[in-house]
Amino acid sequence: MDKVVLHSEKGRETMKRAAKSMSDYEIEGLRKRKNTHVLRVLGEEDESVKQLEHLVFGAEEDLVERLVQDDGVGASLLDDDSSESDVENEARLQVQQRRTAVWKDEDDELEEEVDMTHRFRRDLTKSDAEAKMSKQKLQQRMKEQFRKAMGGTPSWAEKKKRRKKDDSDDEADDEDGDDLLRKTGNFVGSSTSLPKGIISIKKCLNANNDRTSDDRLTTVQFHPSAQVIMTAGLDQSISLFQVDGKTNPKIQSIQLDKFPVHKAQFSLDGEQVVATSFRNKMFYIYDMMEGKVIPVLNIRGLNEQRVKEFNVSPDGQSLLLTGTSGYLHVLTMKTKEVVKSLKINGDVAGVAFSPDGSKLFTNSEEGEVYVWDMRSSRCLNRFTDDGCVSGTSIAASRNGQYLACGSAAGVVNLYSQDACMVQNNPKPLKAIMNLVTSATSLCFNPTSEILAIASRAEDEAARLVHIPSYTVFSNFPLFQRKTIHRTQCLDFSPNSGFFSLANNKGCAPLFRLLHYKDF
Repeated sequence: MDKVVLHSEKGRETMKRAAKSMSDYEIEGLRKRKNTHVLRVLGEEDESVKQLEHLVFGAEEDLVERLVQDDGVGASLLDDDSSESDVENEARLQVQQRRTAVWKDEDDELEEEVDMTHRFRRDLTKSDAEAKMSKQKLQQRMKEQFRKAMGGTPSWAEKKKRRKKDDSDDEADDEDGDDLLRKTGNFVGSSTSLPKGIISIKKCLNANNDRTSDDRLTTVQFHPSAQVIMTAGLDQSISLFQVDGKTNPKIQSIQLDKFPVHKAQFSLDGEQVVATSFRNKMFYIYDMMEGKVIPVLNIRGLNEQRVKEFNVSPDGQSLLLTGTSGYLHVLTMKTKEVVKSLKINGDVAGVAFSPDGSKLFTNSEEGEVYVWDMRSSRCLNRFTDDGCVSGTSIAASRNGQYLACGSAAGVVNLYSQDACMVQNNPKPLKAIMNLVTSATSLCFNPTSEILAIASRAEDEAARLVHIPSYTVFSNFPLFQRKTIHRTQCLDFSPNSGFFSLANNKGCAPLFRLLHYKDF
């Protein structure tokens, strides 16, 4: 300690000698450095620091001591605050009780709980914390997920919803998370025309990646009004998936016992799925809103051994069933009975409705094309597909302008629909010869700017044709990447934002067409 005092005295003398030649500012700086050094050596605070703490933080210890010494004053202070404390404590308890009631319901604990870790229910959970769930909550979650898949509550169900006010709580749940399923009717299409040459396209995760089929897929179709895609195939199943291009989660799958699906198609309103097989006279209707699979048996007026090919009419009122020996049967959806039949020479290769459903185009395996008036069941025109020996497929554009006819040689002839109505020997606008095997699948996109053509006989046998330049996009299929196996079916989303194919590997490759901004 003597050394410290001696050190301090020498410091003062040094400051006095230096003060004569230093300014006031320099003197003050030296004094601060000296004080800092002393504090570091002694480990004690400067008195000014204590005063500053006293002013800023107050003398709490002194106040406590005075309250303890002066019982009267302390008691009065405590008594004055006691009533307020009681009220505040009671309020806090009430708040805590209300909060507890929100997150913990004793009645729920009494309900039977379902194991949500099962692989069939795992997709319905929102987090790992939902390992168990009450039956009532599980039912609500399933309704909620299906409403999202359908893009919201269907208009026909609004009356039921008004009668069941309790369902309003479920509607609030629909607002969370990713809005993957929006109604396509709310979208705005691209205003610019599609350029030719190279199409802006991106390969996405397979549409059915969440449930790849064990066997060949026969059907892929986008829902008419929701951001959903359906796949079906020989594994006797029909599956629905959300389409976001990233994860494409599965919504639902149904299994049809001993019924490998040859074709499945949505109804006009998207509430039902019609499915046929290979050797059955019966077919199934899957009502998605009711969750029921309805077999259709003993169809009145149908003299066929099997029901295989069919098409849903544009008005949604009837099914067109393709029979044998050139017969086509019109079945009403309401009564499930045949109301009329049409017949062509030879066997039917393909059928396509005009956009309004008033006309029907049919080509035969003999290479002839028939044009029918659906109201009068009269054949309006008949001609030979130019250069065709055996017809395989047919498609009509949605703008009513084009008709495409595919042949076993791989040639796809593109006609004007107006010319097909009246001319005995119409000439193709373009003969598309980019396929070398049978053209088994044809599909126009909704804007009638693209014609997709494909063959199930070879891998990579799929092309996208630009309309109206009638040229093939040079960058599809993708270079140096084998993405297209044997195509069984193909389809575009309602606003052309996505394109998908069903192949023999049980997969549905999905592509994003970047020119189109919406689903």
